[in-house]
Amino acid sequence: MLMNTNAKQGVLLAIAAYLMWGVIPAYFKLLNSMVPTEILMHRIIWSSLLLVIIISVKKNWIQISNILKKPKTLLILIASASILAFNWWLFIWAINNNHLLDASLGYYINPLLNVALGMLFLGERLSKLQYAAVALAFIGVTIQVVTFGSFPVVAFALAISFSVYGLIRKTVSVDSVSGLLMESLLLTIPAVIYWWFMVPTDASNMLNNSIGFNLLIMAAGLITTAPLLCFVAAARRLNYSTMGFFQYIGPSIMFMFAVFIYGEKVGEDRWVTFGFIWMALIIYSVASILKMKKDRRIQTNR
Repeated sequence: MLMNTNAKQGVLLAIAAYLMWGVIPAYFKLLNSMVPTEILMHRIIWSSLLLVIIISVKKNWIQISNILKKPKTLLILIASASILAFNWWLFIWAINNNHLLDASLGYYINPLLNVALGMLFLGERLSKLQYAAVALAFIGVTIQVVTFGSFPVVAFALAISFSVYGLIRKTVSVDSVSGLLMESLLLTIPAVIYWWFMVPTDASNMLNNSIGFNLLIMAAGLITTAPLLCFVAAARRLNYSTMGFFQYIGPSIMFMFAVFIYGEKVGEDRWVTFGFIWMALIIYSVASILKMKKDRRIQTNR
């Protein structure tokens, strides 16, 4: 029963995370007057502040103390923090340089990499029906890759960086809030240094900004932290390959935003790809439901 409860919680957390990630481009578009590195700096600083408040309310500083006493864990979190910062920066750059379709493609590719990493490093296995879903998704992604006419560097960089980050966070023995705070604190040092030495921009001195714009900037902490906390918590409750397929929610929303709101051009071939990926998601969902029912029958018979 406990496993079933954890799995249900994981599903809800995963859906919440990917829904939030899907609509985040609309937020970053509001900050397109700022350079990506400056937005990244604010993401890091305000996320750290928010997480400090959360940890303080939960009176959970002992977890941070334990991390500091484990050099190996700290080194792993330094690596994951670096990968996460790169992913954040590239995502912001893609959105504010009219490459939202590239970002969408990257996060369509990401679940395929999650499946591969889950099989290679975590010993996870898929059913035949799930393999069929992966194959359909692979065909859909391949069509999009071919239509780009060149290797989609941005898309693959986003996919690889987030897949590796998720794998690291799933395997390191640190709770979601404490781990994310430690990552944010590690990134805060270079963020503050950048803020101090960066070339001044119209928004760099917050004393000169309107209250509304400053609140919008500071909201980067909530926008960043909420989906990540849901993602990390979900990753610890679900198979990594299962986690991957929930990510189709995010890029699907991004795809719609890119086409219908921000006017990025899309041809018929990409609509075909979109259909392939949704078919893969449907098949994988059916396979997951069948597997869950089978596992439940096995547990009942024991």
